[in-house]
Amino acid sequence: MWQEARKLAKAVYLLGEKIANNRDYGLREQIQRAAVSCMANIAEGFDSDSDQQFIQFLGYAKRSASEVQSHLYVALDSDYINQEEFNSVYTLATNVRKLCSGFIKYLRKSI
Repeated sequence: MWQEARKLAKAVYLLGEKIANNRDYGLREQIQRAAVSCMANIAEGFDSDSDQQFIQFLGYAKRSASEVQSHLYVALDSDYINQEEFNSVYTLATNVRKLCSGFIKYLRKSI
């Protein structure tokens, strides 16, 4: 799960260069922060003291992946990225969301 979030962060950082070329530094910073937040919250949750805390951090990571997806629409609609780039990174974010959701379900059953 963390490895997938890492792939997402890398892909978003690569897209960030294209967004910055259009001088939309605010969007670039927001989408990059959201991607890094996915990764960081998974790591922080893994190191938490309880399954309940881990669930909370996984929820944050999942919502950050949703935020990445939302920002991707802005980048696409502004013609900063093309449909292929959008689809590729959107799929990575979807995978992170699904992995977080699945692990949340697993942890809830063990509580």
